[in-house]
Order: sequence, then structure tokens, then C-alpha cells
Amino acid sequence: MAEQAAPGTVSNRIWTIPNVISFIRLLGVPLFLYLLLGPHHDVAAVIVLAVGGTTDWVDGYVARRMNSVSRLGELLDPFADRLYILATLLGFTVREIVPWWLTTALLLREAVLGVALLVLRRHGYGPPPVHYVGKTGTFVLLAAFPVLLLAKAVPSADTVLLPCGWALAWWALGLYWAAAALYLTQTRALLRADRDVTTREAVAG
Repeated sequence: MAEQAAPGTVSNRIWTIPNVISFIRLLGVPLFLYLLLGPHHDVAAVIVLAVGGTTDWVDGYVARRMNSVSRLGELLDPFADRLYILATLLGFTVREIVPWWLTTALLLREAVLGVALLVLRRHGYGPPPVHYVGKTGTFVLLAAFPVLLLAKAVPSADTVLLPCGWALAWWALGLYWAAAALYLTQTRALLRADRDVTTREAVAG
């Protein structure tokens, strides 16, 4: 019988149901890009993208309900989110579904957080815990993408779909940068605490 993690603990298991769901999500990325950029099967690409976005919360929910939270799963879930967002942004920009400024604004946010993470690691800290604002922003953005693509695939419905898609995209962009501000505040607090400890040790020495 497989070893069951104690409630509230994080296991080292690899083959858990939530991790399998995350692996399947990752396999959807190249399929989505092929459908979008190859034969331009936009409706099929919408379905793949919608399934990938919907299962964003499924793996985490299943992990908590089945008490199968794992270290690999904690890495796979945000990695799958970022890979979907990056692949969709690049594909949408190539197809001119979204403008360059939106892609730049979202990628700039990732670059800023990447630099903050490098600074934290240099001081011996891991990444800050995922904030619900950032998680909500990811969920809203993954909801905006299929709507925008469906507007492209079904021009007769774009008068309804485009405003809905862009409303979600703007909402997600605001949440994304709000979450970035929170992460940067956490980073600054950690670095300040680290500096204070170093100063006290220097004075005591």
C-alpha cells in the first residue's frame, strides 16, 4: 500500500493524482501551440486552453482533499501556470489576438519577480508563499485567453466575447501587478530583517 502522508504535511511522492493532473496540463501546452499556430484550428485550441485553465485549481483541490500535497506538486502547479501563460501570450501575439503591450506588461511582471527571487535566494531565502491575489490573477487570465480566442474563432460573436475577454484581461493584469507589489513588499521585509540581524551580530561581535 502506498505511504499516506500525515494530515498537513508535504510528501516526497511523485506519482500522485494531483501530479498526474499537472503532467497532463503540461502536455496540453505543445498541443495548444500546434493547433493555434499550425493548422489554425482555433475552436480546438480554445477547448485545450479552457481545459488547461479549468484544471488550474483541480490539482490543488484534489491534493488538499486527498491529503496528497507533495513538494513536486508545489513546483509543478505554478510552473504549469506560467508555461500556459507564456505559451498563450507568445502564440496570441504572433496571431495578433493580443497586442504587444499586453504581452510586455505581463512578461515584465514575471521578470521583476524573477529578479526578486534571485535576490532572495542569494540571501538564503526560498520563494515567498503564493498569495491568493496572484492565484486569482492567474485564474482570471486563464479565463480571459479562451474568451479572446473564441472571439477570433467565431467573428459573429465578437461583439459580446471581445468586451468580456478584455474585461477579464484588464482585471487579471491589475491583479497580477497587485500581487507583484505584495511579493516585493515581502521581499523587502525579509531583506530588511536579514540586514538588521547582520547589523546586530556585527555590533555584538
